Amino acid sequence: MDIVFELLGFILVLLGIVGSFLPVLPGPLTGWVGLLLLHQSERIPQDTTFLTTTFGVALAVFLIDYVIPALGTKKFGGSKKGIIGSTIGLIVGLVFLGPLGIIIGPFLGAYLGELLNKTEQKKALKAAIGSLIGFLTGVFLKFTVALVFCFYFVKIYSTHLF
Repeated sequence: MDIVFELLGFILVLLGIVGSFLPVLPGPLTGWVGLLLLHQSERIPQDTTFLTTTFGVALAVFLIDYVIPALGTKKFGGSKKGIIGSTIGLIVGLVFLGPLGIIIGPFLGAYLGELLNKTEQKKALKAAIGSLIGFLTGVFLKFTVALVFCFYFVKIYSTHLF
């Protein structure tokens, strides 16, 4: 059963990294569940302090991620339609443009959302830039945490395996 926990844990940690870029997958929380599964293995001693701390970090990043893009858009003069457009643009961009859509999609989505809100072009462009900056900040934060979780997974696993 240990190998199942360890394998599923590793898969979830990797999905945590992927989830840093995909809005449908909560990256840091998924990675944390991978760490939790690793600690369910009999070969790995339970470390409640480590698991509690990493859970707190994962939860904080998960919650902050919903605030950062909105703050970026709002700081640059955007509206709710710009924020919604940014999210829709991310999904559409990812589907049609692949990894490049992660950057182009939110920008164009926020821009079009602002134009639908009858915002003048210059202000819509500024809000789109704010949305993009907020989105990229959130992605960077999630990606960093997911990589740290992956690092600790490998470190803990290799320490107790060999």
